[in-house]
Amino acid sequence: MTNLKLAVEVVRAHNLMPRDGQGSSNAFVELQFDGQKFRTTVKEKDLDPFWNESFYFNVSNPNELHSLTLDAHIYNINQAINSKTSLGKVRLTATSFVPHSDAVVFNYPLEKGSMFSRARGELGLKVYVTDDPSIKSSIPLPDIASSSSSHSSLQSNQSELTSRKIEESASAISTNGKKGMIRSFFHLPRSNNQVQPPSPAPSQQPIVYRGDEMRSENHAPQMFNMFANSYTQSSNFALRETNPILGVGLVEQMQFLFVRVVKANDLPSKDLTGSLDPYVEVKLGNYKGVTKHLEKNQSPEWNTVFTFSKDRMQSSLLEVLVKDKHILKDEFVGVVRFDLHEIPTRVPPDSPLAPQWYRLENKKGEKGKGELMLAVWIGTQADEAFSDAWHSDEATSVDSSTPSNHIRSKVYHSPRLWYVRVNVIEAQDLVFLSEKNRGLSNVHIKAQIGNQVLKTKSMQSQNTNVLWNEDLMFVASEPFDDHLILTVEDRVGPNKDEVLGRTFIPLATVERRADDRIVHSRWFNLQTPSSSDIEEPKKDKFSSRIHLRVCLDGGYHVLDESTHYSSDLRPTAKQLWKPPIGILELGILNADALTAMKTRNNRGTSDTYCVAKYGQKWVRTRTITDSLNPKYNEQYTWEVFDPATVLTVGVFDNGQITDKGSNGNRDTKIGKVRIRISTLETGRVYTHSYPLLVLHPSGVKTMGELHLAIRFSCTSMPNMMLLYSKPLLPKMHYKMPLTMVQLDMLRHQAVAIVAARLSRAEPPLGKEVVEYMTDADSHLWSMRRSKANFFRLMSVFNGVFAVGKWFKEVCAWTNPITTVLVHVLFLMLIFFPELILPTLFMYNFLIGLWNYRYRPKYPPHMNPRLSCADSVHSDELDEEFDTFPTSKSSDLVRMRYDRLRSVAGRIQTVVGDVASQGERIQALQSWRDPRATVIFMLFCVVASAVLYAVPLRLLIVTGGLYVMRHPKFRHKLPPAPLNFFRRLPARTDSML
Repeated sequence: MTNLKLAVEVVRAHNLMPRDGQGSSNAFVELQFDGQKFRTTVKEKDLDPFWNESFYFNVSNPNELHSLTLDAHIYNINQAINSKTSLGKVRLTATSFVPHSDAVVFNYPLEKGSMFSRARGELGLKVYVTDDPSIKSSIPLPDIASSSSSHSSLQSNQSELTSRKIEESASAISTNGKKGMIRSFFHLPRSNNQVQPPSPAPSQQPIVYRGDEMRSENHAPQMFNMFANSYTQSSNFALRETNPILGVGLVEQMQFLFVRVVKANDLPSKDLTGSLDPYVEVKLGNYKGVTKHLEKNQSPEWNTVFTFSKDRMQSSLLEVLVKDKHILKDEFVGVVRFDLHEIPTRVPPDSPLAPQWYRLENKKGEKGKGELMLAVWIGTQADEAFSDAWHSDEATSVDSSTPSNHIRSKVYHSPRLWYVRVNVIEAQDLVFLSEKNRGLSNVHIKAQIGNQVLKTKSMQSQNTNVLWNEDLMFVASEPFDDHLILTVEDRVGPNKDEVLGRTFIPLATVERRADDRIVHSRWFNLQTPSSSDIEEPKKDKFSSRIHLRVCLDGGYHVLDESTHYSSDLRPTAKQLWKPPIGILELGILNADALTAMKTRNNRGTSDTYCVAKYGQKWVRTRTITDSLNPKYNEQYTWEVFDPATVLTVGVFDNGQITDKGSNGNRDTKIGKVRIRISTLETGRVYTHSYPLLVLHPSGVKTMGELHLAIRFSCTSMPNMMLLYSKPLLPKMHYKMPLTMVQLDMLRHQAVAIVAARLSRAEPPLGKEVVEYMTDADSHLWSMRRSKANFFRLMSVFNGVFAVGKWFKEVCAWTNPITTVLVHVLFLMLIFFPELILPTLFMYNFLIGLWNYRYRPKYPPHMNPRLSCADSVHSDELDEEFDTFPTSKSSDLVRMRYDRLRSVAGRIQTVVGDVASQGERIQALQSWRDPRATVIFMLFCVVASAVLYAVPLRLLIVTGGLYVMRHPKFRHKLPPAPLNFFRRLPARTDSML
């Protein structure tokens, strides 16, 4: 028996192919040499596994060592069906078998395991030959299928086998003092089958997980720590595909027991007065719901619905008790009992179950006086009564003083917003109150709608007539309850204005327009400063008056959210709306591992609900109290009018529940998800788990995961394809464009109006919720965002730099074959210039076709690395979370600091816009918007054929004449190619 052995140390693998359907793999390595087979342990959910396990093969015939090969296969194991899938292999010949003194760890690129498999990544191995007689060969293991079936027998003999391996390892170490000669087994954890030597190598130290970091207990190599850090962050922030069992729609069907308490009749009373204060208590096990009590009423009517989750039912008996409210002790009136096995099932669209009268029973089960009208059935969350019902899983910890509306699911519609354009032309016959201002006046007009106040420029005049001709823009919402108030003021001193007159214009009487037609101007009489009457002033013989042109501009889209994340681009005027091009369906399934936002009963908990916004429709799920893993399973739909829009879903902690904490009644943000509709394939159901990322002063945090199911269905594919050539915004934005300063100011006012309107709904959506969902503070300066936009800009030009580097290598003859081919292509295009453009467009078509196989499988999500949130400095975060204006003590520093943030915010926006243009160019062939890529590919094919058939000189002359055409032949709207380009998705919706 020879002592020659082949030692193989399986160190680690890097960048493996995901194979488990959830973006990861359960990887293990199988080694084969000279008829022997060994396997490592399984590293679950890890694309960069680290084993550091050693195996020793016995060489049966040393003379044939030069003809033997070592095969190292990496497999992904599916333990549910006991199957394995190849992730790649490495084959080493005898030239790689070196002595122990020359052996090093080498990363071998993985090859395909079979003809139809795919492989990527590297496998780190250390292979050497040893003849140490103290080292024993490893014990070969059976095949994975048989080993899985015999797992129970291995479990029973685990302690005996572990003890034997420990003795062998200790004997080998004590004999020769070798380090790292450790044998591993597939079915045994490494903690039970290893003995660490007295002074182990640094690379063999166990890795300790602390928060978001991975550190070695004895200072592992720095490169490995950096690699482990990057993997941990990417795994925490990555999007995971899930495969939930969905019902008819996009949510899991959940069964509930519904109890509708309608009314009672002829209730008995034990009071001397013959009256009672009845209420109903619905009880199922430990859960119970109570209606409000009605005073002095023997025929009360409640019409209240209670629901009990079937998963939490702890009893087979449902009791509906009628009680009489008393100060000391409530008295029993009667009860109706139901056996859960006899309750019927109702599934919409079946008609609602009709309530029936039930005779009340006393405590002994005997029929007594009084009747109760009830309807009891088992249904799902698709039932019409579900949204208005009292839910047992929502109110387990809700204070009785909390309104039930604060925990129910609701649908909101934001008010229709209008731009109000006030053209202040002139004022005549002004009456100045101060004698010293009669010679030279300094007059301006102050316009006010609600909390919005704007002023014209101050104009100096030597008479009673003043001319401005200045436009003022406001935001108003329907119904128009506010008035437009214009006040003429005269500056009589520093910070002192004198009112010369005012006029009140009801917005409901203002003319509306949907285009750029001229609105007729009107003269309005000014009331005296002492008058506060908002009605039309009486026409006197003499009165000061003001000349105005006022209209409601309905041809614009009123931006009430960030322009990068707009969910609606329609104009205000409904007659300009186009028919919808699709339906967006959203299923809010559940959330996992949420961060506790409050403390209750000495433990952390949360009372969470979700808010989704798209267009003018806001939806709010029911609040699941006292749970860090809530299940919502609610489905909502929206009409889609433009695919270049974004759906936003946020998760919040309900501040109306007890134990409000430091935030009081404010709802606390947990995280949000943004999904661009154009990046979704038509008809495909996306089921993913989205990490909820929030930026805190200490850095980016994962607040949990939100499971969503999304489907975008197209009603007319030609109309949607044609939409890519249409302008992104309504015509008025191009015919009479607004300045960036106006848009920022108007957007701030629009968000304030929407927040004020939704905060008065039932249940209210707080101002903090609306501002968080609409990114109201996205315009503020941030060093982190500025760096992120700069890096985005650099990544856009990486392709140009790569081409320059490649051309430099061609000129340097680094690869002679490539250089010769470039020379041939160059000469061919020079002698045949008509092939230049066809070749270019055909090349773009082939690149897009090649990239189809690499198209994104998941919708884009917030990327902390793209946002520079994973490596931001603490001082920059302190600056980002600083108040605006700054809270610094020095007035000079405050002025300079605020000026810097304002100017840098503009620069940040410009850099982001430039990066967006480059990213849209990249999106032509990246299949992020599959419909736009198809359009571009078809255009490339048509352009290639046209450019081949038409002479090049004719095309150049035609193109030049078209570019230099007379302004009379130009259209005010942007051309179709520019509209198509502006609709392409950028990566702005993937940034925090």
